[in-house]
Amino acid sequence: MKLLACLLMAAFAVAPASTVFAAEEKPAAPAAPAAAPAAAKPDLAQGQAKFTAVCAACHNADGNSAIPTNPKLAQQHPEYLIKQLQEFKSGKRPSPIMQGFASQLSEADMRNIAYWVSSQKAKPGFAKDKDLVTLGERIYRGGAADRQIAACAGCHSPDGAGIPAQYPRLSGQHADYVAAQLNAFKSGGRVNSQQMTQVAAKLYDREIKAVADYIAGLR
Repeated sequence: MKLLACLLMAAFAVAPASTVFAAEEKPAAPAAPAAAPAAAKPDLAQGQAKFTAVCAACHNADGNSAIPTNPKLAQQHPEYLIKQLQEFKSGKRPSPIMQGFASQLSEADMRNIAYWVSSQKAKPGFAKDKDLVTLGERIYRGGAADRQIAACAGCHSPDGAGIPAQYPRLSGQHADYVAAQLNAFKSGGRVNSQQMTQVAAKLYDREIKAVADYIAGLR
């Protein structure tokens, strides 16, 4: 028996390494990363229904606000609208009125509303002060190099159409609303765009009024 045991041990000792390792489990290959979930397609019917219930009183049934201090939302870039609603809800863009409304909305609601109202045709606006239009056009199209003020058209395009997902459409927007937002950026009352804060801080009051009036008449 002792001889048999010694022979078995010797056989094991000289067995090829591959025989021993073959019995070991190979490590499992790492799992492929999970694909990011696709964004849900907006429900325009739900967006219209929610807009009618929550937004229409201030922004009109088709998003073309008739109140000069409330913005026109029709044809605005949906990505921009979603961002603003999120920031109203979180308080990053302060507004007691809008925070109250936005707090009622889910992410799906915001998406549905934004895509529905962006599909509505914006109505044109009109400049009111002919004496300021020339000044407003000069700043909008050329900025003010002596104060390092960039042209508005560089980000919002010459016709005010903006750049989707980056810069909002301004064409035909109410002058009162635009002026109020520029003043809010200038005073620090609105802080959700560092770029606009820097631009507005360098504008004189008369220039703000002029740019706002020019934007109202942009087509």
